[in-house]
Amino acid sequence: MPLFPRFLVAAAVLVRAVRRFRWLALLVTVGCVQGCSSLLFYPQPGLPFTPQRAHLMYRDVYLTATDGTRLHGWWLPAKAGVEPKGTVLHLHGNGGNLSMHLGGSYWLPEAGYQVLMLDYRGYGLSEGSPSLPAVYQDLDAAFDWLRQSPEASGKPLVVLGQSIGGALAIHYLAEHPARRQALHALVLDGVPASYREVARNTLAGAWLTWPLQVPLSWLVPDGERALDAMPRLAGLPMLIYHSLDDDIVPLSNGVRLYQAAPPPRVFQPTRGGHVQTFADPVWREVMLRYLDDPRGFVGLRRLAEVPNPESPQ
Repeated sequence: MPLFPRFLVAAAVLVRAVRRFRWLALLVTVGCVQGCSSLLFYPQPGLPFTPQRAHLMYRDVYLTATDGTRLHGWWLPAKAGVEPKGTVLHLHGNGGNLSMHLGGSYWLPEAGYQVLMLDYRGYGLSEGSPSLPAVYQDLDAAFDWLRQSPEASGKPLVVLGQSIGGALAIHYLAEHPARRQALHALVLDGVPASYREVARNTLAGAWLTWPLQVPLSWLVPDGERALDAMPRLAGLPMLIYHSLDDDIVPLSNGVRLYQAAPPPRVFQPTRGGHVQTFADPVWREVMLRYLDDPRGFVGLRRLAEVPNPESPQ
């Protein structure tokens, strides 16, 4: 199997193009009142393909949130013949569905990590419609499913949050210390420190919306931004990836999250588009080495162009 199957590349390119349009659409929806959290989510129903197309073993799993919403996910077991090292809960970004985000974790089973990929309510085959705070019930259902799963029992549990999935994880774990204490590590990739600031950045990049970047950005709810919750994750080891080339969630977001995070934490700059980190085998290797020793790992390599994350911004 190729390191990064062509159809996954195509899906990633599609997601990236859709992101540009959805942020602009989000921001010009002036009829929406401030605090309309549904603007943060862009679900696509149905599943155009499954992990079988990537020659991966998988099974469909169904979870039920506390409000009765039925959710769908994929369970990717460790590759046959490979002793499972742990379990990764993969929380994807705000557009598409599971199929478009498989590139973030398809490589983990071969390395010995079993994966639960969750589609939030309204995404893929999951019922309902996504909004805050309801979507936190979906994360809760995933943790409950893993707690009850014989396959995950007794094995280190890791959360991989990409883009908005990471922001949701940060806020959820800050509110649920018992869940936080059960984690081996938290891995973040291209996570927005502030939804509103990402929106403002997008508006500033288009001549049509540049003059309105400040007032329109206030339509985006920001009361549960990751930056405010991050200091409450004391004791949880974190690996924070962020690309120097990310034009959707700028690098400054990752740097600020790192600065706000209590130790132990590692900031790992990368190259490439938004949440395309694991298309590069170097960054896959970084995550695997990190998971071997989350409290002792200091980063595989640094890039000269990145600002010093220890310096105040």
